[in-house]
Amino acid sequence: MTGQTAKIESRCDGCGGTLVRQVNQFIDCGQLWWDAEASCASCGVGWCEYPESGKPPEAVRSALLTAHGPSRLRVVGPVPNLVSVLKVLREVGEVPLPQARELADELTQAGLVGTLAEMEFLHARLRSRGVAAEVRPDVGPEGGWTPS
Repeated sequence: MTGQTAKIESRCDGCGGTLVRQVNQFIDCGQLWWDAEASCASCGVGWCEYPESGKPPEAVRSALLTAHGPSRLRVVGPVPNLVSVLKVLREVGEVPLPQARELADELTQAGLVGTLAEMEFLHARLRSRGVAAEVRPDVGPEGGWTPS
């Protein structure tokens, strides 16, 4: 199972202490998930946000990118079937065809950038359609990916 964890600290509304929220994004049973749990060491308040599939809140995604850095997914070699790539991008990203075409161009050139779990999830979907790709730590500013 591919996944990452990060911590977000904020002020506890109950006591003013430090509230620590641990956020997670992972792939399980062929789906992309996120969850979180929070607790305050000062007053003991805490809660869990049960796993939800799909796009996490931006605060969760930002914390993961800050803690671990982005990953880049790029198609390697010739694309056997552009329709397969477009279909995967439309299914995963829930984007219209013109946007899927733009993403496909990025994917075959500089690559798409996102969290490790997002890129591994997209990688698995492409691989299942016979499209060879690789996921690596990102070292440049090009490309972006925001799953739906």
